Amino acid sequence: MAQANTGDQVQVHYTGKLEDGTEFDSSEEGEPLSFTIGENRVIPGFEEAVTGMEPGDKKTTEVEPEQAYGEHREDMVMEMDRGQIPDEVDPQVGQQLQLRLEDGQTVPVLITALGEDTVTIDANHPLAGRTLIFDIEVVDVAEGSGSPGDTGGNIVTP
Repeated sequence: MAQANTGDQVQVHYTGKLEDGTEFDSSEEGEPLSFTIGENRVIPGFEEAVTGMEPGDKKTTEVEPEQAYGEHREDMVMEMDRGQIPDEVDPQVGQQLQLRLEDGQTVPVLITALGEDTVTIDANHPLAGRTLIFDIEVVDVAEGSGSPGDTGGNIVTP
């Protein structure tokens, strides 16, 4: 069986939980998560945990914030004037909005507090600053172009 290495396409089932046992995500009821190791499409700690596993392997791993969504940054929490919120939006604590930056990009933000004339928003990822626990089961590993021993060439027959 092939061990999952950089460049390999892997399929995994997973359940993600917080330290208190609260489940925040799972693939168990649907299709497995599919990604290529080394393409940074999943958090670094998850990718690291899958590396070296083989189809059928199961493990539980704890991922610290630095290897997940980073630490919660206070500089990403800001208070803004209610007048900056569009009239058609009735701001509520816990509501997610899109903040448009000067360069035109949008960033998801969460309303964390409401004042009489202000709205406090948080642009941190909702899981920033949290240690995440994943139950992982590798379903399949398909060798990719970055696998050890792969020369990147094609076999040519005369």
